[in-house]
Amino acid sequence: MREYISSAVKLEVTHAPGAALFQILGAVASIFALGKAENYSIVINAMSALCSAFTILFLFWTITHFVRRLLNKDFEEITKHQEIAILFAGVTGALCFTFSDTFWFSAVEGEVYSMASMFIALLVWLVTKWENDYKAADSERWIILIFFVIGLSVGVHMMCMLAIPAICLIYYARNYTFTWKSFILANLITLGVLAFVFKMIFPLIMTMFGKLEIFFVNGLGLPFHSGTIAAFVLMAAICYLVIRYAGKTKKNVYQTIALSVVYMIIGFSCWLVIPIRANANPPMNLNDPDTAIGMRDYYNREQYGDWPTIYGQNYTAFLDRSGIEKNEDGSYKRDITGDIYEKDEKTGTYRKTGERFNYVFNKSHISFMPRMFKEDKEIMANYIALYGAPDFTFNYDNEDVADNPQAKQIFDELRAKYEDDSITVEDYMKVKPYDLIKVQRPSLAQNMDYFISFQNGYYFVRYLMWNFVGRQNDLQGHMENTQETGSQDFHSLIMLYWEIRIIFLPNLKMKVP
Repeated sequence: MREYISSAVKLEVTHAPGAALFQILGAVASIFALGKAENYSIVINAMSALCSAFTILFLFWTITHFVRRLLNKDFEEITKHQEIAILFAGVTGALCFTFSDTFWFSAVEGEVYSMASMFIALLVWLVTKWENDYKAADSERWIILIFFVIGLSVGVHMMCMLAIPAICLIYYARNYTFTWKSFILANLITLGVLAFVFKMIFPLIMTMFGKLEIFFVNGLGLPFHSGTIAAFVLMAAICYLVIRYAGKTKKNVYQTIALSVVYMIIGFSCWLVIPIRANANPPMNLNDPDTAIGMRDYYNREQYGDWPTIYGQNYTAFLDRSGIEKNEDGSYKRDITGDIYEKDEKTGTYRKTGERFNYVFNKSHISFMPRMFKEDKEIMANYIALYGAPDFTFNYDNEDVADNPQAKQIFDELRAKYEDDSITVEDYMKVKPYDLIKVQRPSLAQNMDYFISFQNGYYFVRYLMWNFVGRQNDLQGHMENTQETGSQDFHSLIMLYWEIRIIFLPNLKMKVP
């Protein structure tokens, strides 16, 4: 919280991927502190409170809109009693969210979450405004405005893009008759739009700026930022040509798409404050993204590394010596994903200082939907605690241990620990340097069980219920059995617990973390 207050007041650079629009609006709000240092936190927190209030207002308007749609009524057709019922539904829904744990306790923090909530609520409310006017000749103005706000919202928090699926499905519901085929197609298009915005438009812009900067400075010998200027000119020319071409086609859909993309990029331009301020070398200048190359890495959050989503390695690759492929010289195989550059003021060029890479993992440890993939020893211990230790076999392919009696003895001792469930991550790591065992990766069933019961059940569903049903205590919960809780493993009780609370005994005092 203190990081964002400081960054907003003095327009400093926060951790990646930044919050450019939050900082700009915070700098405006800090004017009302009247130059008194003790008032800065008050006005930034007040700005968050104001954003939270607008979040509830937009949510109220959205709920009343959808209730009216459920009644299939236009404004002039609603009776007095229906109007009261609609307003009551809106008030109830909005206040439920108001007093939910997460929203209530972050509503006045000097953080990005209240402003991000406001942008999500604003985006959904804007698509309801389009729905009211969808038959009008100029209804596309709402779509263009929505994409402009999406561009702005990236300057607050990436989670604002989660409003895109809701927007696309509302558009589908208004324009198309439901069939399973059309619904599935609409969801696929929705994913495509989300990927286009999140993984293509903005990353491609940052990549273009970075590549041109390297070419103009290192290749043509021009000063720093010359490639950035060229990229601005090129992007402006592309936007002009796209709009001009869409206008010549005389097709409304092309014009809407072209204007939406261009206005989204204009909204995204609020990010310019980050490299501008980074060049001023403020006291807090995390990652120092003062060039187009630095901004590309800053936006892509390179400092946090990469992880598998659909296909990739399991955590067992780090327990098995052959889990990562090796070159002939014994070094690990790497898949180069990019170069690391550093600005060299003396030579006036960008000096290559390293490479970004991913390790090439052994195919025996790669699978579809790997949910358990962390190499951290504590996290691997949690995997083992949840689903048992991974099975293993003696590595007869290793000639150094195949006929070694001592190796056989160590394997038998390790196997005995495995059989009585006392084996630990440290035991696997002790024998890893000797290439003594072949470790089996978790099955797809185990990965999906972890995804459904732990990541969704224990993390998401429990968290959701805390917000909208209530909780009996404030214990963090680590899937443990404690004397205080007197409970079994949480994921085995979660559904029963909430069914009892909601349906049968709302005042039942169960000690569940």
